[in-house]
Amino acid sequence: MRRRREAWRAAHPTAATVLSVTVTVLAAVLVVGALLLPNTVVGLRPVKFARIPAEAIIGAAVMLALPRRPRIALAAVSGVALGAVTVLNFLDMGFKQYLGRTFNPILDWTLLSDAQSYLNDSLGRTVTLAATIGVVLLVLLLFLLLALSTVRLGNLLARNTGAATRGTLIAGVAWITCSSLGLQISGVPIASDRTASALKIEARNVADTLRDEAEFQKVAKVDAFGDTPGSQLVPDLRGKDMIFTFIESYGRSAIEDPIEAPGVDATLDARTKALAKAGFHAKSGWLTSATYGGSSWLGHSTTMSGLWISNQQRYRTVMASDHMSLTDAFKKTGAFDTVGVMPGVQKGWPEQKWYGLDKVYNAFRLGYKGPKFSWSTMPDQYALQQYQERVHSKKPTAGKSRMSLLILTSSHQPWAPIPKMVGWDQLGDGSVFKGIEAAGNKSADVIADTTKSRQEYGKSVQYSVTALTEWLERYGDDDTVLVFLGDHQPIARVSGNHASRDVPVAIVAKDPKVLDKIADWNWTDGLRPAHDAPVWKMSSFRDRFLTAYGSTPHPKKG
Repeated sequence: MRRRREAWRAAHPTAATVLSVTVTVLAAVLVVGALLLPNTVVGLRPVKFARIPAEAIIGAAVMLALPRRPRIALAAVSGVALGAVTVLNFLDMGFKQYLGRTFNPILDWTLLSDAQSYLNDSLGRTVTLAATIGVVLLVLLLFLLLALSTVRLGNLLARNTGAATRGTLIAGVAWITCSSLGLQISGVPIASDRTASALKIEARNVADTLRDEAEFQKVAKVDAFGDTPGSQLVPDLRGKDMIFTFIESYGRSAIEDPIEAPGVDATLDARTKALAKAGFHAKSGWLTSATYGGSSWLGHSTTMSGLWISNQQRYRTVMASDHMSLTDAFKKTGAFDTVGVMPGVQKGWPEQKWYGLDKVYNAFRLGYKGPKFSWSTMPDQYALQQYQERVHSKKPTAGKSRMSLLILTSSHQPWAPIPKMVGWDQLGDGSVFKGIEAAGNKSADVIADTTKSRQEYGKSVQYSVTALTEWLERYGDDDTVLVFLGDHQPIARVSGNHASRDVPVAIVAKDPKVLDKIADWNWTDGLRPAHDAPVWKMSSFRDRFLTAYGSTPHPKKG
């Protein structure tokens, strides 16, 4: 093979030279590009790649000082390490676009399987499998190419020691000069240490994550109501039909974004009037969610625990603890049966114990025979009707009331296709939705279009709010108390790169005493919170709610 290569070079010297130079240039472009690659989509500007990377200068100096074997070994390892940094940069881009934060190399690997499941539900198994294989191959190819590129560049330096030494010194002086003078191009510093800084940040994040885990374990053991007897928990809600409902991705953007808000606001106002006509009244405010764009379970657990559950490690810690959830508080009274309706749960759900739910209806226990709507296993209207038939219409255990936890899914991305409301008496086993699903938008078309994503997101929220409030109007009674809220804002591509993490929350009831208890919260009348309505951290809701409805604090200290 080597002889053939040498023979070809001898026979085609010009072509061999051109090919060699081209490969070397491509290797340099690949390495320098990887060193300068930003970790945000908005940062992908040409000017970011017109800088001088300090790491390349230092690397060249080290390569020049090493003998052949150590040089090749170090170059290969450096290429692989640069490949790892590049992969992390791309992961950061994706996480910022969807979850509004960077990738955590300690905690977030498990979320990649969730992303794969989401793609499978949205785009189909074949596309997902092809995409997964493609990504794996691209990552492996990136590692290989960067390793080969750094080795090639190292060998080039060794073959041209004099010129390489002078070039390295010139580049070093240029870097120091640009750094000292703060020289910039279009606001971007010419002297770059992007990769070194990224590694420092990652190291600090790892250390912070490990420290946070230890500190949070102590925090989770402290509970203002942890030792409160059941007889002193929510005494003012005894006898009530208590329902807590999360609406997927229902964020402030739905109410205030110029594209999404007109339809959503009109729906909220119309449903406020319809509920008032049926005797229900509402108050609403804002909560700042612990998550953004996804990981809904972090929002659910933050609301119910009174703790700031902002990552998967914190979530696991709380689920393994005896820290009381808001739903478990109702169970501890002994005066409520507790039930969950979780159409998004498609596997074992051990969290049921921590939530204090006597019974849970997952996606497979609701009898749905219709089509999936992308990720959502069934339309919210169907899930609510099944809740009515299987739970709400049944009498609780003698002498008890009922507390329910519902998690609705129709407003989950990619917001295509979106269900439509049908007659409540026509729902049957869900087959009525086959035509609606078939006539709806295709997920791939909406995912690829930001404006359309925003429009369809707004429509999905309108659908979920309408389904929930129509159910309340149709089946609620004098003792029904509904608390509903969003778990997080939609993805950054829909809500904007600088959107808040606020979500709407509302309490709806017929009994005026229920809303009188929260009069000092200064929430807005109706389902649509005012722009300047109070904003609380989501983690503060549990204790405020328990206090408002007569619970007596008995702190439990770790």
